[in-house]
Amino acid sequence: MIEVQVRRATAADAGELVRLRMVMFGSMDGAAVEPGEWSREAARSLRERLPEPDARTAAFVVDRPDEPGRLAACAVGEIDVRLGSPSNPAGLSGYLYNVSTDGAYRRRGYSLACVTAMLDWFRHRGVARVQLHATDNGYELYRRLGFRDVDHASMVIAL
Repeated sequence: MIEVQVRRATAADAGELVRLRMVMFGSMDGAAVEPGEWSREAARSLRERLPEPDARTAAFVVDRPDEPGRLAACAVGEIDVRLGSPSNPAGLSGYLYNVSTDGAYRRRGYSLACVTAMLDWFRHRGVARVQLHATDNGYELYRRLGFRDVDHASMVIAL
């Protein structure tokens, strides 16, 4: 079996990370997602946040083996700093998102490699808990990595 080469993304990967985000949304919604102001803003934000050495944002990627400069898979994560608690004295929590693999590169372990690298990044920074919202496509992968369902309700409000 060939070892998957995963690397930390740089600002130069911002456009490809956003392209894979569109792939992810398309897989979730069953329809192609068009670029626009949202995608330009997402790329700008990534170019700004990824180069910081002590950044609270990181991404891990696998390059396409047959097409240099293009990504096959990615995972992005953020560290949130909140007040400490008995179970999380430092108050650091992680959020894993934008896990995506181009259709032609699925079932090769690329997402697993990206998510594993992302979890190692969180551990190295003292993050006590990582949250994600799983799609049907990723649910079993996350379960195998140790994620579990939570009992409390997740709520959101659009402002």
